[in-house]
Amino acid sequence: MPPAEQIEIRRLTAEDAHAYYGLRLEALEHEPLAFNESSEEHRAITIETIEQKLGSGEDVDSFVLGAFTEDLFIGMVGFGRLSGDKKRHRAVIWGVYVKPEWRRKGIARVLLSETLERAKAVPGIEQVVLSVGTDQTAARKLYESLAFEVYGRDARTLKVADRYVDEDLMILWLAG
Repeated sequence: MPPAEQIEIRRLTAEDAHAYYGLRLEALEHEPLAFNESSEEHRAITIETIEQKLGSGEDVDSFVLGAFTEDLFIGMVGFGRLSGDKKRHRAVIWGVYVKPEWRRKGIARVLLSETLERAKAVPGIEQVVLSVGTDQTAARKLYESLAFEVYGRDARTLKVADRYVDEDLMILWLAG
């Protein structure tokens, strides 16, 4: 397996809709406690909807980055600016996922670092927020190493079967 430096990071476009659909479904099925969306909800989304979401690759306010090695799609992260005049200074990172066999190789760090570099280039973005399950220790350590800090906790934010998930709310201050 190549090191993270040899992984291609690029923005997904409508042409990647099928690959995105498959990897997102894998993430939701294998890590149901880590994501707000269920696999059933994802299955109800059409490829056309995903194509529209991914777009042409020109929107700087919203994008999904993918990690690739050769032709294998191995990881992803989403970024979106909040809408509304009073919230446009904030953006959210969502859907961070790396295939299990590719974890602990620095791929999530590279994906997030590239996302944050792009966020810094978006005029008016002052804060980037994300949430992480309190039991997702590796993810939390990664976010903290990138200068995210906890600013609150959302208790029982998810309920999967009879299990509740608390999430820590984290923020990275870019400006302001």
